[in-house]
Amino acid sequence: MTTKRFFMCTVLCGALVLAAVSSDSGEEHSKVKRIFFNGNIYTMDDGRPVAEAVAVTGGKIVGVGSDQEMFALCGEEAERIDLGGRVVIPGLVDAHAHFMGYSENLARIDLVGTRSIPEVLERLEVGLAGPVRGGWILGRGWDQNDWPEKEFPTRHDLDKISTERPIYIIRVCGHAVAVNSRALAVAGIDEKTPDPEGGKIIRDDEGMPTGLLLEAAKALVYETIPPLTREEKKRLMRKAALNCLAAGLVGVHEMGISHEEKSILEELYDANELPFRITAYYDGDDEYAGAIMDAGQLRGTRDHHFSIVGLKFYADGSLGARSAALLEDYSDDPGNSGILVAGPDALYDGIRRCHEKGFQAAIHAIGDRGVRVSLDVFERVLRELPKTDPRHRIEHSQIVSPSDIARYAVLGVVPSMQFTHCTSDMPWAEDRVGPERVKGAYAWRSFLDQGCKIPGGSDFPVESIDPLLGLYAAVTRRDLSGRPEGGWYAEQCLSIEEALRAFTIDAAYASHEESVRGSISVGKLADLVVLSDDLMKIEPARIPRIEVVMTVLGGEIVYRAE
Repeated sequence: MTTKRFFMCTVLCGALVLAAVSSDSGEEHSKVKRIFFNGNIYTMDDGRPVAEAVAVTGGKIVGVGSDQEMFALCGEEAERIDLGGRVVIPGLVDAHAHFMGYSENLARIDLVGTRSIPEVLERLEVGLAGPVRGGWILGRGWDQNDWPEKEFPTRHDLDKISTERPIYIIRVCGHAVAVNSRALAVAGIDEKTPDPEGGKIIRDDEGMPTGLLLEAAKALVYETIPPLTREEKKRLMRKAALNCLAAGLVGVHEMGISHEEKSILEELYDANELPFRITAYYDGDDEYAGAIMDAGQLRGTRDHHFSIVGLKFYADGSLGARSAALLEDYSDDPGNSGILVAGPDALYDGIRRCHEKGFQAAIHAIGDRGVRVSLDVFERVLRELPKTDPRHRIEHSQIVSPSDIARYAVLGVVPSMQFTHCTSDMPWAEDRVGPERVKGAYAWRSFLDQGCKIPGGSDFPVESIDPLLGLYAAVTRRDLSGRPEGGWYAEQCLSIEEALRAFTIDAAYASHEESVRGSISVGKLADLVVLSDDLMKIEPARIPRIEVVMTVLGGEIVYRAE
């Protein structure tokens, strides 16, 4: 997130207002509790696209219109919040995030933005002064594509920090890790260790592990790391939620929670300690996934604060780590066409059961082969078990064969895309796939032209939690320095209204929640964001500098800027 000076509304520090955020639903809607007036409100509701004021009670919107109309709707007891003429938009939702991963990342050494292996080592050295988890040195965020030499770090590099303490550092994408010799020894990985199914241990010319582990191979080491305690996880989740609210996010689609994370979230929500909405997709590989599906959907529980609506599966890896599955070899790595983390039959078994039980299936697929396999599986399942509007999803949909783009709309599959992936990857994406395949990369306009709705996300902590950066990337396809001039394959840019829809009403559509959220409409959840500038009218280059002035969740002010 861009640097912003802010303070948390003091009521967030106590349980009183946290309880109020969840408990207002018992009030009668005829008694207006609060009016937000004197605003420039973009509702994202086609029936009334602009308004001045919003009336709320019971956590929901009971009136939208002019100031005078809303004043006439309420009595003297209603609290009146003057918006000072500022812009108001629906509460923003990140439609693909890893809130749990972001929370845990707050306890790791931050390696985002490092420009070389020596800088990675320098940050690890400095980070040793902070809390250390079970003797391990943990970090995340490095990206070799940002380094002059473009080489992955190895155990030999990390051994310079320590050969006594295990080191585990995660690439920014989360699909590759680098470890030192001590970590390999703790996990029992040597030249005789076979590659696990769906993963790869990178080896040198003599067959020895280099310390780089891809996809499923990461777990060989990760499972030996002492876990955080439940209380540590709760503390980090509360902190993460406050960071998100300050960025204008009222909720996320959480991609891949585990059984333990589900139970921790339930404890937090039962205690009214998490003023944030999480629409969760359960990890399809978790041992409890079958029980979750058998139990039925948990949509709309806890006053729409927490629900499980689908399951998350993996088809392939990432483009940056060259593990995304491609139809042809990588242009910059002949002989390598990536990794299918799960084959068609395994995907089919999981997706069919998910579909039968009435859940959404969300498949991680970045490469064109991963996407095609996913579409083929969806087509097979829908042919065998026709259902109306299941809205299964393909997460990322980054490199898509042009012939497959039309299949999304035909099958009713939602392309869930993260706009800042484009602006992060554009310096090297064409090197990976060449000038022809890149035409189907991050092809937002092509999907819209086929009639698809695109929910917008970030994939944080892979990218920043700041949704304004996503809006900027969607309308410019330029980095924060304004490069390249005119935008990278600018014909795929979105308008600002289309981009805003991606984080509001289209994000709600992607989880079957458009009837309860996503626009400022009567009867929907009273989730609002107040901005310092009019994002519909300013120059796109100024969008990243917009400040979040206020975030409202269920009609309660849960963040207010200084």
